[in-house]
Amino acid sequence: MINIAAAVDVAALKDTTLLNMGIFGIFVAVTMVIVFRASRNNKTAADYYAAGRSFTGSQNGTAIAGDYLSAASFLGITGAIAINGYDGFMYSIGFLVAWLVALLLVAELLRNTGKFTMADVLSFRLKQRPVRIAAAISTLAVCFFYLLAQMAGAGSLISLLLGISDWGGQALVIIVVGALMIMYVLIGGMKGTTWVQIIKAILLIAGAAVMTLWVLAIYGFNLSSLLGAAVETANNPAVLNPGLQYGKTETSKLDFMSLGLALVLGTAALPHVLMRFYTVPTAKEARKSVVWSIWLIGLFYLFTLVLGYGAAALVGPETIRTAPGGVNSAAPLLAFYLGGPLLLGFISAVAFATILAVVAGLTITAAASFAHDIYASVISKGKADADTEVKVARRTVVVIGVLAILGGILANGQNVAFLVALAFAVAASANLPTIIYSLFWRKFTTQGAVWSMYGGLGAAIVLIIFSPVVSGGATSMIKDVNFALFPLSNPGIVSIPLAFFLGWLGTVLDKKREDTAKQAEMEVRSLTGVGAEKAVDH
Repeated sequence: MINIAAAVDVAALKDTTLLNMGIFGIFVAVTMVIVFRASRNNKTAADYYAAGRSFTGSQNGTAIAGDYLSAASFLGITGAIAINGYDGFMYSIGFLVAWLVALLLVAELLRNTGKFTMADVLSFRLKQRPVRIAAAISTLAVCFFYLLAQMAGAGSLISLLLGISDWGGQALVIIVVGALMIMYVLIGGMKGTTWVQIIKAILLIAGAAVMTLWVLAIYGFNLSSLLGAAVETANNPAVLNPGLQYGKTETSKLDFMSLGLALVLGTAALPHVLMRFYTVPTAKEARKSVVWSIWLIGLFYLFTLVLGYGAAALVGPETIRTAPGGVNSAAPLLAFYLGGPLLLGFISAVAFATILAVVAGLTITAAASFAHDIYASVISKGKADADTEVKVARRTVVVIGVLAILGGILANGQNVAFLVALAFAVAASANLPTIIYSLFWRKFTTQGAVWSMYGGLGAAIVLIIFSPVVSGGATSMIKDVNFALFPLSNPGIVSIPLAFFLGWLGTVLDKKREDTAKQAEMEVRSLTGVGAEKAVDH
């Protein structure tokens, strides 16, 4: 067995600062030019929110992969596998299986029924005002939790590259990332954001493929040799077995079940992923984009297994833990070991692009939800023109950007894969039951939708606040305080079934019946696409 042990000199990374910043600068400059060019055609709300529905299925599928393969996928999962082995790989499995749930249950049905946002679908046959307000609030909450993860990833990544370990320096990094994100979305809208996501997806998958082949080549393309070296470097055979992170106590086992439930069910309710289905002209192209994205996403998650164990074998868990950025530094450290400063600079620029693209997608989704669902449909009661609506969306982008920066500073140091799992739990609790009931249950009512969304969202957020994530643990967001009343780190196992129950209870107790003609129309349109194109265009 070939065993190349580990010592990456983290201090040596400081010597690569100028090169790394140069690669960053080139990427930002190129993508900014693309965003400026894309922004020339942003004339209507459909252009700003849905890129004028001008992307092909393969382009949109690549962009979906770019949206889905976030900092959690690249930095967080690689680090989780390097430190916790098998238990870390469960993130990859969960994220991939979750995509199949989104494909089979909601993707095409939502595309046929909606216009710009998830609330369009829910309000199709339910009462507009209460449903749109609830859907917009849940969308904003999910986007905020997801933004926390991306901002924390940005802080970890740049901290490692620049050797910044003090809190103030990392906070400054997060502020810069947030400012760039705001610029991308303000200028480019969905079209500019989509092109950034396409470029980033291609670079990320290509970079991960090169690193994967490189690691396998070191071990003679023998996966067993790689796993053996990871065990030897970590001096811990448990990295190959289930339970290293989640199997020590009954509570941790429950936490694992909760995590799995959140990951598998959360994707089908993530607003920024669902919104991508509105950027293609037809339902056929929507189907094509899903198939295209599944191949890209599945391939990438296979790479994470090799990258994670490769980092464990070649860099070593202890080096990863003590590096600036902690567990999130595994992929950049592996790149530095393999290819020195040049590969590190490229991989880090790709990771940086990953963060920028995903936060841009999240921000435009949140802004569209507020402007389209709350301002245009509730406050203006459908009387706002497209120009005014887009202006409100742009102002919302700035507010969301500032909140994301503040939240990212607070969440800095947390594993980004773990933080994204919280966003998945909130999405699955607040959105999924209502989406499923709206599409498949004819008797579902407005009261059931409102109970489910507010109940699921409220339960998830309250349980997170009173969990070890926020206080009471060594890695909690708030140190030296303990108000952790809920023992699990992920609330999904409680909040998701509760939201389904509340949706059912609210409906059976509701004496008001919904419009049966609208229910029938929604069922036909969602399954066949008849009438969808006309509704989307006008």
